[in-house]
Amino acid sequence: MLWFRRLNLLAVVWCFCLVVIGAYVRLSDAGLGCPDWPGCYGHLTVPEAEHEVAAAQERFPDRPVEAPKAWKEMIHRYLAETLGLFIVALAVISLFLRDARRPRVLPWLLVALVIFQGVLGMWTVTWQLKPLAVTGHLLGGMSTFSLLLWMWLSTRPRGTAIAAVATRTREIRSEREAALVIERERVGVAALPAPPAAPRGLRAFALIALVVVACQIFLGGWTSTNYAALACPDLPTCHGAYLPPLDVKEAFTLWRGLGINYEYGVLDARARVTIHYFHRVGAVIVMLVLGALGVWLLRRGGAPRWRAFGAAVLAALALQITLGISIVHFQLPLLLAAAHNLGAELLLGTLVALNFFAWRRAD
Repeated sequence: MLWFRRLNLLAVVWCFCLVVIGAYVRLSDAGLGCPDWPGCYGHLTVPEAEHEVAAAQERFPDRPVEAPKAWKEMIHRYLAETLGLFIVALAVISLFLRDARRPRVLPWLLVALVIFQGVLGMWTVTWQLKPLAVTGHLLGGMSTFSLLLWMWLSTRPRGTAIAAVATRTREIRSEREAALVIERERVGVAALPAPPAAPRGLRAFALIALVVVACQIFLGGWTSTNYAALACPDLPTCHGAYLPPLDVKEAFTLWRGLGINYEYGVLDARARVTIHYFHRVGAVIVMLVLGALGVWLLRRGGAPRWRAFGAAVLAALALQITLGISIVHFQLPLLLAAAHNLGAELLLGTLVALNFFAWRRAD
């Protein structure tokens, strides 16, 4: 179990970084750096020799070889394939674990999800950056990160740390009773005082916050993949108006058929303004819901655990709001835009952990 958890933690960190790198690839317009899949112009690496470049141009006359963009895309693919190997290894190892904390369903659910992520990655290229595929790929990455984090939390040692067990045993008179406490800890039975119960109403509140953030991540992905991040260049208004002219139907048409190149977007200005405007409205809703959750936890959480979560929610929210405002003010710097995805992951991870501890009965 120890090595399973170590590999699980590595996969969590790897996936966290992979989502940010994927955003960087997309935002640097390198999503079609390799016009085919899974290779790059028919190669396992980026063609750089003169004869390889010439052959690539013959095969893809409309996509000249741009090595910097192609390498960004291929490095992202290599990292994604490595994460897939980690997840498959976790699923196989889980079959041989004899620990009571052994996850049974999550590892194989993650295998299915990472396979579907591979399909979405292929569609992202073959469907020429179709917003539905690219946004779905982002949501799949966020879901993979969330499930990996949940699995890592669910396999942690139950009860308090072994040092706390040793402290408790010094207070027990009988050596036989002390041995019983240690044995219970070893097999994962909580022998010490129960963890702090979730405050009344926290479960519903935390779940609502998680759903709100998930919806906002979709809106953020939809904004980015439709090249609408700068559709409203001013704050807090949009082109000088608090309610600009909108075209909801055009902005949120999910399927437009195949054979269209979506690089740099296909929507008109009004549709892009609509998408950006809805993303801003979603940001206000997130700010209100998560701000209320953070303050509520600080004031009514009681136990230090819940107050710590309140502080974490407010800190992650403040970071994300600052990044969002900075992106508009500085007109979409690449690193800030990629960091905005990182901020979304921090918010998501905080809420996933909060929901885990709120809904789990055992510590």
